[in-house]
This record gives sequence, C-alpha cells and structure tokens, in this order.
Amino acid sequence: MCGVLEGYARDAASRRAARAAVERSEFAHPLFTPGKRVIDLSCGPGFLTVALEGPAPSKVDYLVAAPAALPFPSASVDVAFSHALPERLADPGPLLAELHRILRPGGRLALSTLDWSRARLRPKTANVDAALRGYYLLLRRAGGNPFAGRRIAEHVAAAGFTAVTARTRYRTDLPYRDLAAYVERRLATALADPTHPDRDQLTSAARSAWSWTRSAGPGDFTQCWTELIATR
Repeated sequence: MCGVLEGYARDAASRRAARAAVERSEFAHPLFTPGKRVIDLSCGPGFLTVALEGPAPSKVDYLVAAPAALPFPSASVDVAFSHALPERLADPGPLLAELHRILRPGGRLALSTLDWSRARLRPKTANVDAALRGYYLLLRRAGGNPFAGRRIAEHVAAAGFTAVTARTRYRTDLPYRDLAAYVERRLATALADPTHPDRDQLTSAARSAWSWTRSAGPGDFTQCWTELIATR
C-alpha cells in the first residue's frame, strides 16, 4: 500500500479531523482485500492510509508526487483510493487519466469528493449565500472546484472507466457556527492582500460573513459528498 503525500497536517485539530475521516473510506472497504496493491492518493499525514490496512499487517510506503505524474508503472496497481482530492483540481481529467494508466485491467477506483451545491444549511439567509459565494471564489482562485462531486461520475466515465457507480452521502463536517467563523477567517485572510484581483467581491462577501458569524444562532450544516467506485 502506498500513500502519495501532498502535505503534512501538524496541528491537533488536523489530526482529529484525519481520524474522523477514517469512516469516510467505508464505502470502499470491500475493495481492500489481502494481497492487493493499493494507493491512497493525497493521504495527508497518513492516518487514513494506516486505517486502510485493517487488522492484517502490510507494507506501507509514503511518497511525494504530483497527482497527474505518479511514480508507478502502467497497470501496476490493484486499487486507487482518494478522499477529498478532486475538489482541489479545476480539471480532474489529468488525474483520472493517470489513475487509469497505473491501474491494471479490472483494477478498481474509489473516490469521494464534496459538492457544495448540495450542502444543507439551515438557516440559509442572504448573508450566508453571499459569504459562501465569496468562499467559492477563493476556492476557484486556488485552482479548485467546490462543486466537483456534481459531475465527477461523468469525468470518470470520460477517462475510460466502466461500471461507474456513485452515491451521495451527507455528513456533518463542521458545526454551523464553526463554518461561519471559518468562512469569515478565509475571506479576511484573502483581503489582507491589497492586490487581490477579486477584492471588491470579497469585501462584500466578508461583510456578509461578518454578519453571519455574529448573528449565527443554532443551525445545521451537513456537507454533501459523492462516493464513487469504478472499474479500469
């Protein structure tokens, strides 16, 4: 099993989040059978990677690589798993083409990615909508796609995978008030750059986030994740 690292989560909150993410691989557990060569792409600090081993000991290697240039021979991997990577890519095509290359014929792909367009927020006021629009703008400026889960099945099929099955699952990633505070912080950080190209839009969104944070009473937030399995 290999974890392909993109970064290290070093603070306690990140480690707790990583441990909480273990259950997010449950949809793919039937694929992780003994003797399989598995990669966990974008594995962060590796908590989820280790959890994928299950009770049987196995060899785990950690590698640093670009998602679209993986250091594996063609048709050399049995299972490719990734959680929360497609939403960080503007175009998942190169990633999926690379996964198609390294998987053996009959190999399995398992992805989970979020879709903010179907997230559930209550109450969802005008300030909430405006603040989130600013946040989505930041995600896109960073090269991501906050609505990746909406079309990931289409992209996977276009990359040549077959037997594509996808389902949506709702999870509580953050409490409602914590989400408001997080969005406000992200917008404030972006506005600290006086040359930011979207400064006017972000200023308006930051005002809405400020109002949302300070008026946020009890509320609910559940994120929508698309969980997908396909065959090479």
